[in-house]
Amino acid sequence: MKLIILDRDGVINQDSDDYIKSPEEWIPIPGSLAAIARLNQAGYRVAVATNQSGLARGLFSIDELNAIHNKMYQAIASEGGEIEALFFCPHGPDDKCECRKPRPGLFYQICKRLFTSLENVPSIGDSLRDLQAAQLAGAQPILVRTGKGAQTEKHPDLDPSIPVFDDLSQAVDHLISSESEDT
Repeated sequence: MKLIILDRDGVINQDSDDYIKSPEEWIPIPGSLAAIARLNQAGYRVAVATNQSGLARGLFSIDELNAIHNKMYQAIASEGGEIEALFFCPHGPDDKCECRKPRPGLFYQICKRLFTSLENVPSIGDSLRDLQAAQLAGAQPILVRTGKGAQTEKHPDLDPSIPVFDDLSQAVDHLISSESEDT
């Protein structure tokens, strides 16, 4: 099976500068849940790699984060989709860990846990650090304009070869249609 890696906030659900701190604040981006189901139907294993520094900042607990993720899993399942694995960095920006994007540690954890290479694995994010982590890990970064993506698209350090789509649904449509053209 093929693998795809998604960021969470700004790709699957609405982002917030105040962090997503409760299940009530977790609101899916229109079309994102159905897009994940289409990925599964097209033979993709879906993994999520997300920075969650709100844990280190004391803005929410691990139990609250688990409740947010349970809501996400249930919402995706209601659309016929599934996330196979979710990896998060609980550290703050000053912790100098290897798992906080833009470092590639979460991607290496995914690679190790799922026994796969990241070569040619699409990785969809909305921030420059998502894209940088994917590139460092050898994955293929894709930018969406949702979340912080519209600002990221204007960033001077953005690699102009990275494909850009309006949202996860459009990116998934492109990936799936490209595969059918290749066969």
